Amino acid sequence: MGNLTLLDEFILLGIPQTQGLETLLFVVFLFIYFFTLLGNSLIFTAIISSSTLHTPMYFFLGLLSIFDMLFPSVTCPKMLLYLSGQSPAISYKGCAAQLFFYHFLGSTEGCLYSVMAYDRYVAICHPLRYMLIMKPGVCMSLVTVSWLIGCLQSGILTFFTFQVTYCGPNQIHHFFCDIPAVLPLACTDNTLAQKVGSINVGFLALMLLFSVCVSYVHIGVAILRIRSAEGRQKAFSTCSAHHTAILCAYGPVIIIYLQRTPNPLLGAVVQILNNIVSPMLNSLIYSLRNKEVKRALRRVFHSLA
Repeated sequence: MGNLTLLDEFILLGIPQTQGLETLLFVVFLFIYFFTLLGNSLIFTAIISSSTLHTPMYFFLGLLSIFDMLFPSVTCPKMLLYLSGQSPAISYKGCAAQLFFYHFLGSTEGCLYSVMAYDRYVAICHPLRYMLIMKPGVCMSLVTVSWLIGCLQSGILTFFTFQVTYCGPNQIHHFFCDIPAVLPLACTDNTLAQKVGSINVGFLALMLLFSVCVSYVHIGVAILRIRSAEGRQKAFSTCSAHHTAILCAYGPVIIIYLQRTPNPLLGAVVQILNNIVSPMLNSLIYSLRNKEVKRALRRVFHSLA
């Protein structure tokens, strides 16, 4: 190993099989990124400015809006730069930082989805004790635990990914630094890092999805016990937006990390759905399918007019 030259930068080759489409992709992703930032900032502003939305449910939704602005910001600006003709190079430390914050924000947001499902469970199954159970201290504790889990998860993944030696090819066949794209470039044994990455990401995603399913099974049973059709419809409407957001978030993660042989094109498409498109859809889902948020947004627009 003494004669090997360690890498100090990587080259991001972008989305596979899209050569010649850089200008089109730049316009499309710029629009999506701008709309993501605009939509989620409006939702966050509406929640902050409306006193009727100062409840645990909208506290968590406001945090989700922040994560949906930060999550695509880890990868999208760099992608837009090299799609516009700038250098596709990323430093070794920049690559490690990108991987860390991608998994930190993604894991924390996944935990937040589970917390939001638990919040809906308490609201529907224990409505009279809702404010007693979901006290501000409890909400902050749940958020803190989510942050700690995300930090621990991303720290482990980043450590094992970059504890191997990179000294040979430096071209990453992906549009950002992620474990399945970076590890094949290692010039030392990366078996342990691959196993840790697959097990950790897959296990956390499945456990969080399981916790969401448990909450919604109890919610479903409680809704079926409601006698009036209007009551069932109201209870279901409070969860429908969350259902849709969870499908958009967990589906791509499970597909990309549990496949036996990574497919570069499939991986890129799934990551785009998870990292760039899903945060934009969340702003649409929660603004179009939530009457209280729509009313708060109207008040924001009227105040700006």
